Amino acid sequence: MITEDFGVSRTVVREAFARLAAQGLLESRRGSGAYVAGNARYRAFQVMPEDLAAIEDVLKLLEMRTALETEMAALAAERRTAADLKALELLLAAMEVSEDGSQSMVIDRAFHAAIAGATRNDYYVRFADFLGLRLIPSRALYLVGEGAMKPQEYARVINADHRAIYHAIAAGNPDGAREAARLHMRSSYERYAALQLKGRSEQIT
Repeated sequence: MITEDFGVSRTVVREAFARLAAQGLLESRRGSGAYVAGNARYRAFQVMPEDLAAIEDVLKLLEMRTALETEMAALAAERRTAADLKALELLLAAMEVSEDGSQSMVIDRAFHAAIAGATRNDYYVRFADFLGLRLIPSRALYLVGEGAMKPQEYARVINADHRAIYHAIAAGNPDGAREAARLHMRSSYERYAALQLKGRSEQIT
C-alpha cells in the first residue's frame, strides 16, 4: 500500500492521484485502481504555475522562449498572409488602449499566438497553446510594490517591442523579425533579472 510505504494518509494519496490524473499521467479504472496512462511518456513535459514560483524560474522559461519566439517570428515573416497582418494590427491597437493589467496579459498572449499561427506550422501553434499564459510571466512582479510600473506604462513598453516585430513580419524580413523578437525577449529577461537583483524573488501571486 502506498499509504504504508510512504507513511502518508489516504487523503494525501488521493490528492496526488487527482493531480496526476489532471495532467493526463494517470487514468482510473473502476474496480481496478489507477494506472499510468498509456501516453504518459509523451505528456511528461509540463510547465505548471507553481513551476514559475520565483524570478529564477521565470528567467529559465524566458531562455527557452527566446529560442521559440525568434524562429517563430522569422517563419511568420516568410509565410504571413494579409489576414495574419490584420490580426496582429488589431492586437497592437487593443494593447495601445489597454488600461488593465489582466487584459493586457491576454492581449500579449494573443499576439504571440497570432505569430505562431502565421508560421503555418501546427506544432508551433500547439506548443504556444500548450504554454498558454505561461508564455507571459506574471505581471505581479512589475505592477505591485515600490517603484511598480502602471499597467498602461507596462503595456506601452511591451507594445513598442511588438510593433518592431510586426513591422519586420509585415515587410517579409525574417532576419529582422528574428532580431526584433530576440530583442523583445532580451528586454523581458533583463527586466526580470533586475528585479532579482533588487531582492524581489518572492513568490509570484
